[in-house]
Amino acid sequence: MQARGSCPVARAKISSVPTLAVVLKGIQQLMTCKMKGKILNALLIVSSLFGFLEWGRNYKMFLFQLEAEIISKFFADPISVLHPFTILPFLGQVILLITLFQKSPGKVLTYIGLGGIGILMALIFMIGCMNFNLKELFSTIPFLVIGYFTIRHYRKMKPD
Repeated sequence: MQARGSCPVARAKISSVPTLAVVLKGIQQLMTCKMKGKILNALLIVSSLFGFLEWGRNYKMFLFQLEAEIISKFFADPISVLHPFTILPFLGQVILLITLFQKSPGKVLTYIGLGGIGILMALIFMIGCMNFNLKELFSTIPFLVIGYFTIRHYRKMKPD
C-alpha cells in the first residue's frame, strides 16, 4: 500500500546501469503519480517548441526561434503576424501554460491547447512525410506521441 502523497518513483531501486525494462518501469511508475496531467501538459509545451521547419534552400528554424521572431515583430507591426497558423499554436501554448497553474489541469483546456498546437505540428508532420524531410518528420514525433498519451490519460480520468 502506497503512503498518501508519495510517489513510487522516489522509492524505486534502480541499479547503476539501467536496462530498458527498468527505465520503462520507472517511466510507467512516474506516470501513475498525482501530477501526471501537469507533467504531460508541460511536456506538450516543451516538445512543441522543437518542431523544425525548413523552406526554400536557406531557410530553416525551430519553432522556438520562430516564436521569438513573431513576438518581436508583433510589437513593431502587429498586422504582419496575424495569421491562423501563428495565432492558434501560440494560443494553444498559452492555454496549456495556464493549465500548469491550476490545481488539477482541466480536461477541456488541455484539449483546446493540444488542438491549437496540434494543427501546426500535424501539418509539419504531413509536410515532412510528403517531402521525405526526416528533420521535420522526426521533430514532430515527440509532440504527437505525448499528445496521444495525454488524450489517453484524460479519457481515463473520471469526471470531477
